[in-house]
Amino acid sequence: MDDLSEEEAGYGIGAVARRLGVPAPTLRTWNLRYGIGPSRRSPGGHRRYDAGDLRRLEEMNRLIHAGVAPAEAAREALRLRPSETGRDGGTEDGGPDGGPDGGPDGGPDVRAPVRQVPSPAMLARAASVLDSPTVADGVRAGLDRYGVRWTWHQLVLPVFEAITRKDLGIDVEHLFSDQVLAALHPLVEPPRQDTPARPVLLACAEDEQHSLPIYALAAVLTVERAVQTRVLGARTPYSALADAMRRLGPAVVFVWSQQDSTGDPAPLAALPSLRPTARVVVGGPGWWDGLPRGVTRVSTLDAAVSQVMHALA
Repeated sequence: MDDLSEEEAGYGIGAVARRLGVPAPTLRTWNLRYGIGPSRRSPGGHRRYDAGDLRRLEEMNRLIHAGVAPAEAAREALRLRPSETGRDGGTEDGGPDGGPDGGPDGGPDVRAPVRQVPSPAMLARAASVLDSPTVADGVRAGLDRYGVRWTWHQLVLPVFEAITRKDLGIDVEHLFSDQVLAALHPLVEPPRQDTPARPVLLACAEDEQHSLPIYALAAVLTVERAVQTRVLGARTPYSALADAMRRLGPAVVFVWSQQDSTGDPAPLAALPSLRPTARVVVGGPGWWDGLPRGVTRVSTLDAAVSQVMHALA
């Protein structure tokens, strides 16, 4: 990658996305959440990435694909010395770390101490008294420090298990679900019309109201794997899913069934056949036996990610 001279305006986000193979919405998320973004401005005042910014993004992308949580990957990337990024000093926005607040582009300094991540027991107690601010802070602290997968396995699932085991009530379950969904939702990027890659389409089975798992999967794919996703949400009629498949031409279709009453696999056989082919993957304990030929069933978040990435390879 050629270094940029001081006089050059730098790279726009589209060019950086193509160079790194990371969708532009993901780059925007990294800038907003972790403060790793463009540090230059064009003569017209638009933000531009220079060679140092690109080197940091390359390092962050490499670490994420190696399994490092995004927040930690950003911290490591921002620790690169000027000689390692191609920079020899500060930027026009402030000191050697970028903006006046310590992070590139004036964003948050992710090297500052993060909020304490609560234990599942602490989070369950907060949920049990309907303390939504504490629940929200705890979930976001886990996402910021350890990423989506860790938070799902080590916080979210244990808290749901505690709510069920202690019979804390539907109100507690709904409050906790809503706070987790609110924390995950910003991680699932909106569609970009200029993105050529075929997306992954995620939906709940018809009449299935438990949508949280598909948002968790979409967040992992978006943040950790830079995969474009489209989430249709809860209670998606199969006719609507079929229409979305025809419009989007997805590479993978993921359908979730939590309850036995929504797990009839017969409608899956009627989904449209696309060219190129769309791989159909289903998850959740609700599915009955007798899945149509070519449909893959997974039982964990990690297995779902593996199946999707295999189909995209």
